[in-house]
Amino acid sequence: MVLIDRAIFHLWKPSLHEVAAGSLDSRQEGLDYLMLARRNHFRFMLGEVEGLDPVARRLRLAETRDVEGALLIGARVLNYERLVLATGAGSHLFDTPGAAEHACLLEDVADAEAFHRRLAALFLSSAYDSRRLLRIAIVGAGATGVELATELLEGHAVLSAALDPTERFTLEVTVAEAAPRILGGLPEAVAAKAARALKARGVRLAVGARVTRVRADSLETSVGEIPADLIVWAAGVKAGEINRTFGLATGRLNQFVVDDRLRASAPGVYAMGDCAEAPGPDGRPVPARAQAASQEAAYLARVLTRPGDPEPYHYRDRGSLISLGPGHGLGSLMGGLAGPDFLIEGLVARWAYMALHLEHHRVVVGLRRTVLLALSRLIHRRVSGRLKLH
Repeated sequence: MVLIDRAIFHLWKPSLHEVAAGSLDSRQEGLDYLMLARRNHFRFMLGEVEGLDPVARRLRLAETRDVEGALLIGARVLNYERLVLATGAGSHLFDTPGAAEHACLLEDVADAEAFHRRLAALFLSSAYDSRRLLRIAIVGAGATGVELATELLEGHAVLSAALDPTERFTLEVTVAEAAPRILGGLPEAVAAKAARALKARGVRLAVGARVTRVRADSLETSVGEIPADLIVWAAGVKAGEINRTFGLATGRLNQFVVDDRLRASAPGVYAMGDCAEAPGPDGRPVPARAQAASQEAAYLARVLTRPGDPEPYHYRDRGSLISLGPGHGLGSLMGGLAGPDFLIEGLVARWAYMALHLEHHRVVVGLRRTVLLALSRLIHRRVSGRLKLH
């Protein structure tokens, strides 16, 4: 069994906003693939898939180069008997003019770290700028946009407490959302509570604001202009265009179309996670969410290790949790099993959010290492502080 990835370590994707805001160290939190391969008896191969021949059952991996462009590993061709595609998805820019040129994306660790470098520079420069003002606009009020807004405000509060009063500056965070409310995938009660909490912390919510153009210093929206010194695009999900060249059936978002056993349109090929368009219980595709990917991974692990015709895959909505900073959170648990009115909030929701993160680690590295990792993260924060500007 071989795992192929273009990165050498794994980070829980819902944590990217924390890396971007500087409240999480990706190198400390990330899990090394080589270590995982040694512990779990599989092989790891660094590379990125650039071609697939489903008839000959061959994968083509692109060249791997370092940051200066020097060749590290040449292109390779691999044969397979069974293939699982879990290549994820990126941001959906909806062909918005200027979005690709002027907006920061948070698709992977490299994006989050690049954003943090820009943020750290702006935080420090704003302390000595005559305006004493830093404006950040976030496009998209899903979980990533909402959680990033709260992390940015928390980071600003920590930094302000350490600055001389003459160096403190105002941070304005605006979240622009095309839909009539934030957190469209969550129950209305959760979204309403989150909106009130965000407004109480000073976040400006522009709902019903479809972005028509992104400029270097502003957003043009259907309800007016939003000035910004830094813009983050956190709206929509779309898989890579390269998926259409693999000889497999794809949907309108470039996802691989799979059946109720997660089988793609070619024999021996499966797809899961954000890159897969799987049939959901209500006739619509399974949503691109972390819990869907986790359930699909568990299902495929059973399918690929047991003989016989497998039972169909069924997605189960187990609810949603939103982090609103230290000590704050909102969520609905059990989804359709207990109804959308079973809500938790405050410290209980925050602890549940943290438990969900730790459960992800437990599945990957086991209970003992998860406990050690949690203690290490707690000690590291006590020693180095919550906000990192390096």
